Amino acid sequence: MKDIPTLETQEQIPAKVLCVDDEASVLRALSRLLNHHKIEVVTCSCATQAIEALQNHEFEVAISDMRMPKMDGLAFLSKVKELAPNTQRILLTGYADIEATIGAINQAKIHAYLNKPWENEHLVQVIVQAAEKYRLAKHNTHLHAHILEQNKQLHELNHSLEQLVSKRTKQIRQVLKQLEIAHKHEQNEHKATVELLYNFINANPYIDGQLASNIAKTCRLMAKQLKQPTKAIQTAGMAGFLAQVGLLAMDPELYKVPTNQLSDQQKKLFYTHPATAQLMLMPAQHLNDVTEAIYHQFEKYNGEGIPKGLKDKEIPLCAQILAVARDYWQYFAQNHKNDADKQSDALSHIKAFSEHLYNPKVVNALEASAKVLHKQHNDHAGSMQIVSSEQLEPGMTLGLAVHNHQGIMLLPKGHIFTVTSIAKIKQLEQHKPTPFRLMISHGLGSESTSH
Repeated sequence: MKDIPTLETQEQIPAKVLCVDDEASVLRALSRLLNHHKIEVVTCSCATQAIEALQNHEFEVAISDMRMPKMDGLAFLSKVKELAPNTQRILLTGYADIEATIGAINQAKIHAYLNKPWENEHLVQVIVQAAEKYRLAKHNTHLHAHILEQNKQLHELNHSLEQLVSKRTKQIRQVLKQLEIAHKHEQNEHKATVELLYNFINANPYIDGQLASNIAKTCRLMAKQLKQPTKAIQTAGMAGFLAQVGLLAMDPELYKVPTNQLSDQQKKLFYTHPATAQLMLMPAQHLNDVTEAIYHQFEKYNGEGIPKGLKDKEIPLCAQILAVARDYWQYFAQNHKNDADKQSDALSHIKAFSEHLYNPKVVNALEASAKVLHKQHNDHAGSMQIVSSEQLEPGMTLGLAVHNHQGIMLLPKGHIFTVTSIAKIKQLEQHKPTPFRLMISHGLGSESTSH
């Protein structure tokens, strides 16, 4: 939809006025006066000529004499009201025409009337005010149409989003339910669930699986620096892996471009993804702490965040850790300098918002973790590498199990690729919309994976 001209822009364009009078001297006087005040004037000596001009051009103001042959001012302004209802109508009348003036007010709904002879300053003031009123009404009409169109687009987006959320959420919740049953008595049910969901994330071409892996590692390191118990460290890492899982149920238009390129309405929808994640993960009761961290990841230390406006210690610590790790790596990814400068800039940016957006203790934990963090990052994130099926070679070790979208395992973690299994993966890839992205282990062990 085209941009709506602002009132300031409209003010720079001269007002356009249509003047009708059967006396040439009156038209000349009006033209001189209005041109002097930079008002564009079109003059007509009869109503018929003026109606033709009105049908071919837009006028903000129409000024008509009352007494004219064939069609008087009352009839002409009534016609203006019919053809261009927003055009402001002004009647020039003599003192003896009071009854006709009252008729014009009632029938033609004129906006103002002036007696002849007029006072120049008063006439110009009335015309300027009438033009402003016309422009304001026109601007409001455009704005109303624009809002209706935006509401229509938003309704369509919401409708498609609701369908998408329902479909994806149902799919993932079914998988989670199956996992809950299958792993009910196993100690590693947390890890199995996270691996499967990370496969969903990494299979999406618009979501950066490596970013999720980096965030997860950072969350674990920070939790260790904060001397958290083992369970909390694991929870922080899993929250990092799944921070973006809610995006899977959303229209890719909301997350395949940087957030600052979204409209205000799209941003509101985008920032509902933690709540969508909470809905998705509800069947996985063993992930309650992880879900809580994801849900509150956009809370701010000063209490000005979403969704609950929690502050300071009210915010779950894992959510505070996730927020710092997430923003650190996003700043890092958006920077185009070398890695050392990117690390320094990202850390400085986080530290600048300490006590405002972030818990100072959590920021200190990030700073303390930075050296270890980037050694791992430069070593391919702890010995892991994402490859395509075309890059597979016999002898490579799969760092994380590969599942299809129904949650069925295709290859287990630790599988050593052979010529046969590589051919099978390529065959399966022909029946899926996006290529496999496979996490290969270099033999040092790992906690992350790819689909």
